[in-house]
Amino acid sequence: MIKIGLTGWGDHTDLYVSSPKEKLQDYSAHFPVVELDTAFYAIPTKRNVEKWIRETPNNFQFIVKAYQGITGHLRGESPFDSLEEMFARYRESIQPFKECGKLSMVLVQFPPWFQCKKENVDYLYKVRTELKDFEVAIEFRHQSWYAPTFKEPTIQFLQDNHFHHTVCDEPQVGEGCVPLIPVSTSNRVLVRLHGRNTYGWINPGDSEKWREVRYLYDYNYEELFDIQKICEELHTNAKEVVVLFNNNSGGHAAKNAKTFQQMLGIEFEGLAPKQLDLFDGGI
Repeated sequence: MIKIGLTGWGDHTDLYVSSPKEKLQDYSAHFPVVELDTAFYAIPTKRNVEKWIRETPNNFQFIVKAYQGITGHLRGESPFDSLEEMFARYRESIQPFKECGKLSMVLVQFPPWFQCKKENVDYLYKVRTELKDFEVAIEFRHQSWYAPTFKEPTIQFLQDNHFHHTVCDEPQVGEGCVPLIPVSTSNRVLVRLHGRNTYGWINPGDSEKWREVRYLYDYNYEELFDIQKICEELHTNAKEVVVLFNNNSGGHAAKNAKTFQQMLGIEFEGLAPKQLDLFDGGI
């Protein structure tokens, strides 16, 4: 099975036909999975999680991003007294998704400064222990994990510790990015498409709008065709391939995802009953 979705449901204006409060319902009429990216900035409240569960179809899936304190992105003082407390609070927040069958996996995306070295490998063991009851995908952002000396050990480590591998498509502009490594380490694999905006990746600016610069990209047909071949090959080894478009800032993600769905000839079942034919034009 190949599933297609987007990172977040709040920035895709072409999808919405209802009030601003019903964006998730409108989104779930088009795609069967979404990345809950707001969990990176703050651990979701029980109230919000229960609301999102109610608003989506029974077979809808969430990929919940790990909180920034877990991945080492947090700047400033932590709101938690210990790392163990942070993990406990995070587990508590995502447990309702798991209990109702709507948790696809947890995405642990490490920063570009998280290099392949012993203390970071030890921390990965810590993550596996703290999230032992959950499906976990690992995304690296430093090339050292895939350097010739470490590539095979990295893949083997993920496999041995029951981590799903995250395959990334992004600009190749230095150590703070990773090559596209089309390998699965389990029966599921996550593919995240960040776009290929090389200039924006190098020069995101210092403003709060850096994401709007970095992820401004519109995949063309030839690029999507290459990604299609990669995903189909991954599907020969992995039972489930989840593809997430993260090129949100220019409004291209939903359109690209719909075109990609058409190229694969996939019809998603069990969507919310608001499906509209907004994307017939493709690219």
